[in-house]
Amino acid sequence: MAGLEEKFELSENPKSSIFNRSLTMQSTRKPYLYSTLERTGSIKQLYNSPFGSVFSAGNSIKGKVKKLCSIFESTKSPTSVLDESQSQLQSPTKLKPTKSIETDSRVSSFTTNPLIRLPGTEDRIVVYFTSLRGIRRTYEDCCAVRMILRGFRVFVDDRDISMDSAYRKELQSVLGEKNVTLPQVFVRGKYIGGADVVKQLHEVGELAKILGGLPIRALGFVCEGCGDARFIPCSNCSGSRKVYDEDEDQLKRCLECNENGLIRCPTCCCS
Repeated sequence: MAGLEEKFELSENPKSSIFNRSLTMQSTRKPYLYSTLERTGSIKQLYNSPFGSVFSAGNSIKGKVKKLCSIFESTKSPTSVLDESQSQLQSPTKLKPTKSIETDSRVSSFTTNPLIRLPGTEDRIVVYFTSLRGIRRTYEDCCAVRMILRGFRVFVDDRDISMDSAYRKELQSVLGEKNVTLPQVFVRGKYIGGADVVKQLHEVGELAKILGGLPIRALGFVCEGCGDARFIPCSNCSGSRKVYDEDEDQLKRCLECNENGLIRCPTCCCS
């Protein structure tokens, strides 16, 4: 009997430990009803918060949307919106007077008698430019000015300094400067300026007034002698820059052409 009692006590001990464990696990967990009450309490707190009026059951959907919009839009202060609108309104007004002042000064500089003049060109337009593409910006400005003047169908005396270095020296002496930018435009012997000035005058409509009265060429006219290149090979040396002197029995430098063996086209160039 004593042995049976000991076995019963040993077998009863693990059951009791398992039972105790289950009780401790159950005691640590919160009842379901308690957790639901806590959740409902959090919902009540949400309704009592400033955002809770948005989710109230009595409000309509449109009212909820309006209240939400008012909450999120209130984050941006009205002063910043006013500052942005004022800056947008004031920015274009600041640019207008500067542009008008620049164009007026350029137009007035032409209408008054400028000191820089190119003698012997009172009946034409003269453009000093370059056909070389070494500097992209300079080449693009030269092309733009020539295209603007060509649109008026007036004859332009193109003087390419890359074809004849004498034109560079001539321009430097007229402007009185050693470093000269291209292109440079003269109308009726009066100095106009570079590409920026010509573009501004063309935009405000003053260039058409300046070129008024000049002879207009036929539409699509191209010189048959030079193809509007303004230069042809020298007829004396055939572009070789050297001629044979029979008296001295030796080759000499041709005096009729430039350093490239070219001469001005006698068909389209007046000088």
